[in-house]
Amino acid sequence: MTSRSHIKAVLQALFVTLLWSTSWVLVKIGLKASLPAITFAGLRYFIAFLCLLPFILLNPAQRKGLRGLSRAAWGQLALLGLLFYTLTQGAQFAALAFLPAATLSLLLNFSPIFIALASGLLKDESPSLIQWGGILLTTAGAVVYFLPLTLPAGQGIGLWIALICVLANSASSLLGRRVNHQSGLSPILVTAISMGIGGLLLLMIGATTQGFGKLDLTQWLIIAWLALVNTAVAFTLWNNTLKTLTAVESSILNGTMLPQIALLAWLFLDEPLSARQILGILLVGIGTLIVQLWRQLPAVARSTS
Repeated sequence: MTSRSHIKAVLQALFVTLLWSTSWVLVKIGLKASLPAITFAGLRYFIAFLCLLPFILLNPAQRKGLRGLSRAAWGQLALLGLLFYTLTQGAQFAALAFLPAATLSLLLNFSPIFIALASGLLKDESPSLIQWGGILLTTAGAVVYFLPLTLPAGQGIGLWIALICVLANSASSLLGRRVNHQSGLSPILVTAISMGIGGLLLLMIGATTQGFGKLDLTQWLIIAWLALVNTAVAFTLWNNTLKTLTAVESSILNGTMLPQIALLAWLFLDEPLSARQILGILLVGIGTLIVQLWRQLPAVARSTS
């Protein structure tokens, strides 16, 4: 029975990664249909927050947790919303307007490296020799992917926006881990509050600077699907898998998104990859996986000893 439940959790997690990977395709389709990038991101995450809200307001335990939030907790959740939704997701949508999906996905895979380096500085624990090997392998993969270093028009701007996205994503991951471990709040409460604050701010910035454009039925369907299925439902399913899967297993399954996004972009967005770029993606994927696994394996060993 345990084996069956574990297989079910693995398949469910893979399904969630597929949903998240299709988000990149849907976002690119929306952007090509002239959806303003920041407004698009704001609509997705604020509507997703509205979808999660009933699960908090109709649950006595969640309402109690909400009422018991201290001013410091509200401040941390607001900062998390600013970093992960307003900055990270806003920059991701904006970067996708300039870069191929596979390129941005590859760059975002550098987040675990920044997290490992920052964790080493904050906790006075430098990366292990194996992790340094993973970092070098990831860097080599990026060099292979981008060689020769000539960028099509407009992609230079996209790379700068992507850098903001990677840094904000790394910072939000560190803060998110701290909030989840120290606040005592449920994952849905942390996600919903930070998403509501960050998504609303993102929507206000987009509406003020870019407007809403001309949203037709297809564009509204894309926004609704991204908000309801690929965000609210996917989040719920992923959290359910965390009850069964180890941190290492979750990292490995989450790492499958890099090739998934590249394949989906080739199939649906006409963004083909050369053999050199495929090799670069593989090297980056293996390198970041090494960095993540060797950060989490000691914790797993301690918890099972």
